[in-house]
Amino acid sequence: MNLLFRQINSEDIDWILSHTKLSDPIHVSGLEGGWDNANILLKFSNGSKFVLKAWFANEIPEVERVVERHLHLQEHGIPTVVPVLLDNHGLLAKKDGFAWTLMPYIEGGFLGNDSESMESLGEVLARMHCIPKADCFPNEYRMGFSLFERVIFLCKEKGWSLNFLDILAKEASFLRDNLPSDLPNGVLHGDLFPDNIIGSEGSVNAILDLEEAWIGPLCFDIVMAFVGFCWEEGVPISSRWCSLIRGYQSVRSLSDEEFYAMPIMHRYATLAIACWRFWKHNLSIPNKELAGRYLEMVDRVGLEFDFSEGLE
Repeated sequence: MNLLFRQINSEDIDWILSHTKLSDPIHVSGLEGGWDNANILLKFSNGSKFVLKAWFANEIPEVERVVERHLHLQEHGIPTVVPVLLDNHGLLAKKDGFAWTLMPYIEGGFLGNDSESMESLGEVLARMHCIPKADCFPNEYRMGFSLFERVIFLCKEKGWSLNFLDILAKEASFLRDNLPSDLPNGVLHGDLFPDNIIGSEGSVNAILDLEEAWIGPLCFDIVMAFVGFCWEEGVPISSRWCSLIRGYQSVRSLSDEEFYAMPIMHRYATLAIACWRFWKHNLSIPNKELAGRYLEMVDRVGLEFDFSEGLE
C-alpha cells in the first residue's frame, strides 16, 4: 500500500494519545488544507482541540527541521503553532517510518483578503523578516531552481514535449541571469497562500506549514503573498497589494532597490508555483482533474503590475 494515501485510523489515534495525558476524544474529523500529509481534528470533553498530523510525504529528518523552524518563530514572537511534548518522544513520535505530531488547534479559518487581513499579514511578515536567521532554514528555495531542473529532467526522461517545458527553461535561464543578489535577506515562508495562514476578524492567528521556508531576499516573500492573496479571476487587485504593503511598512521600510526588484521576484514566485503544481499533479501524484492547475500561474508569468502602487 502506498502510505502517501493512507488515512489515519483509530489505532493511530490511540497510539499517539497513549503518549499524552489526554483522554479519548469525543469527536474526530478531517481538516482542509495540505496536499500530502494527513491531518485530523480531535475534540475532547474538556473543550480542548488538537490536530494529529501524520507526515506521510516528508522524511523524518526534514520534519525535525520543520518543527525547529516553528519553534524558532514562536521563540521570537511570530504567531505559529508548535507540537505538544509527547512522553518519551519529544515533539514528534515515529511510527511506520513516518513522523507524527500532535498540535494545539488554532481557532479561525483561512486568512481572508480584506483590507484588515492584508495589513495584518504584511505586519506579521515584516516582523518575521526581522528575526535572526537559524541553521534549520536552508539557503536554497525548495520550489526554485532545483525543482525547475528536476521537472525538465523528468519530462525529458518520459519523452514529453510540452510548451510549458520551453517556458520553464527559458524563464529559469532569464531569472538566473537577472535576479539581484545583494538585497536584504532573512527568514522567508516561501509559500504564502490562504491555506497556510490561519486568521479571524482581519487578523493573522498563526503561520503554518514551513516546509518551503528558507533564507532569501525579503521582497520575494512579499510578492509571494501577492501571488497567493492579491488576485481574483486572473486579475491583480491593487487595493489588496496596497494594504499588504501598508501593513508591512508599518514595521519595516522597504528600500527603493527592493521595490525595483519586485517585478522579477514576482516572476520567480509565479514560476515556482506553476512548476510545483505541474510537478505535483503531473509527475509526483498524477491527477487528471488537477493536471492543468499549473496553467493559472503560467498565464500570470508575463503579466505586468505596478508594484510602486504600494508606495501611495
